[in-house]
Amino acid sequence: MLHELHISGLGVIDDLDLELHPRLTVLTGETGAGKTMVTSGLSLALGGKASGQQVRTGSAAARIQARFDAIEGEEGWSDDGELVLARTVRADAKGGARIGGQIATVRALADLGARVAEVHGQHQSLRLLEPSTQTSFLDRYAGNPHLAAVERCRTEATRLRVARTGLEALLEDARDRARELDLLAYQVHEIEDVAPAPGETATLEAEAARLGHVERLQEIAGAVDEALAGDAGAVDRVAGTAQDLQAALSLDPAAEGLSQRADGLAVEVAELARDVRAYGEVLAADPERLQQIRERIAALRGLHRKYGADDVEVLAYLTQARSRLDGLTGAEDREAELREEVAAATTALGAAAAEVTAGRARAAPRLQAALGVELTALGMPQASLEVVLAATTDIGSTGAETAELRFAGGPEEPSLALAKGASGGELSRVMLACRSVLADLDDVPTLVFDEIDAGIGGQAGLAVGGRLARLATSRQVIVVTHLPQIACFADRHVRVRKEDGRATIEVLDEAARVVELSRMLAGLEDSEHARSHAEELLAEARGTMQDAEAAT
Repeated sequence: MLHELHISGLGVIDDLDLELHPRLTVLTGETGAGKTMVTSGLSLALGGKASGQQVRTGSAAARIQARFDAIEGEEGWSDDGELVLARTVRADAKGGARIGGQIATVRALADLGARVAEVHGQHQSLRLLEPSTQTSFLDRYAGNPHLAAVERCRTEATRLRVARTGLEALLEDARDRARELDLLAYQVHEIEDVAPAPGETATLEAEAARLGHVERLQEIAGAVDEALAGDAGAVDRVAGTAQDLQAALSLDPAAEGLSQRADGLAVEVAELARDVRAYGEVLAADPERLQQIRERIAALRGLHRKYGADDVEVLAYLTQARSRLDGLTGAEDREAELREEVAAATTALGAAAAEVTAGRARAAPRLQAALGVELTALGMPQASLEVVLAATTDIGSTGAETAELRFAGGPEEPSLALAKGASGGELSRVMLACRSVLADLDDVPTLVFDEIDAGIGGQAGLAVGGRLARLATSRQVIVVTHLPQIACFADRHVRVRKEDGRATIEVLDEAARVVELSRMLAGLEDSEHARSHAEELLAEARGTMQDAEAAT
């Protein structure tokens, strides 16, 4: 339950602390006093949508803290058995959220908030007019096994949608894929037909250069050979020089270095002469080989122009093209897989939807009867709510039908869709009836009703107040109201006033409650007639609750 609510800097609220009763707390006050700001602040603490316009003029930010009992299984957020949800909203609508003093996201705040409190206001009543809300209401009433079937239906619908989307995209791209497939197949074949090797072009170009100038190279090799090894060639001259320096060494030890260098040079020149002769001997004209090399180079350069600057880049492109080709070639297999997936998901969705339909068909009469009981308790014994299942054109994520609540104000009136058949006051009571029916089906400990009394009064107000009070015997209920017929049932009555532009609150004792109810009844706090009526209302409320407790 909600123990305490602190709000500062929000609308007409400067700084406010409110302690809540474990059963029924009622907030009353003049229009504009700030009652709705209290529930707005609580909604923010529960992760509701924020607006910078909510921040009080002159305040840097609105700050809200709500102290609840801890949630079982969420001990990581709680401290000493309590859970504190906090929200800060600045004028630019930015701000922050905290859970148990720890920084958190607004989404985490909303997830926890939905488990500790539920806020109902006029806009929630309007949501009740939507088919999706009415269908969800029936599903919740049908129970957890049915909700599991609804979830399976949603899962299979998602699987079917994904498979269909993939198949449609695959079929739409079929023509482009065929063109790309042909092009890639040609490119792969062209490169594989040439079969380049890394560095092959450079090697062949060097060989081509040698074969193209073989005669000139032979001339050069012959001339060098003659210069080195011919009569009076370099080999003989250097060898003679080495011998002369050897003779000098025998006469002067200082010539040792020169002699050694001359010996080495003689060996080097002799080896060079042998290598030049061998080079010249292997040089031979081979026009056929040269032509083959030139043709090979032309083929390799043709690949370079299309697929890469050199052999390595061409081979890298070949790897990529093969991979893409494999992917495109596998598209036919993928199409078959997707068609099988679509068929399987369609079958599974149909089975899940049939289970959902059966669950709704079983639950609809029970829900209709339960709502009838609640409408009678809310002062509308002649009214009826019919739960109708309307088949949809296609099976969707929520099944093969939607639920519709049809309302009739009396036995002679036609049963119409809730949006057309119920007045504002009737709609408020229908919303309370729906919430009351769900009371035993979920474990939300705190229920908040803001302006549930719109469009009703008199005996209907007493009926609504009594139902709220009975609802408060099993969970905490907080109500913002203008109706004394509802306020008289409060276990704690809080009056909200606006003084000097600031909202203030006061918990009323019995005497003060009579004064406040008198104001609500007649607009006058000192009217004897109104005071008498207020005392009657309080007595009737106590009697109603005593009778209810005795009946249980």
